[in-house]
Amino acid sequence: MIRKATRLIAASVFLWGLTGIQASPQTRDRDDQSWYQSRDSFYKDEGWRMRFFDRVRDDLNRIQGKTFTDSDDYRIERTKQELTDLQSKLAAGRYDEPELDSVIGALGKVVADNRLEGRDRDVLKDDLTRMRDYRTNHETWR
Repeated sequence: MIRKATRLIAASVFLWGLTGIQASPQTRDRDDQSWYQSRDSFYKDEGWRMRFFDRVRDDLNRIQGKTFTDSDDYRIERTKQELTDLQSKLAAGRYDEPELDSVIGALGKVVADNRLEGRDRDVLKDDLTRMRDYRTNHETWR
């Protein structure tokens, strides 16, 4: 009798665990979809240019949560630190093109070298394109 109860409990726990595994990708897919929609909406807002570098940081933070290796994480951390340095200079009213180029290069390495899902790579490529646009048009970027 005790053996049957133990087997029944073990089978129940096993099946319950399988349902949790099945639900997890669905929840993650919904969260991802919501995040991508939020990101798309950000660029439809009039004032997105003023908050662009914060958006890049949000993108990096989101993608960092999905990193595969320490080197992937290191590249993202380095990019975020360089982005912080750039933002500090911009907040002080100093445009530093070499610093911007350094951030662009660091982000380019994340895109080229990190193991990313296709859609996440596209997000960071879009960030790179917008950064390059900022470099070209920083005087009128508003």
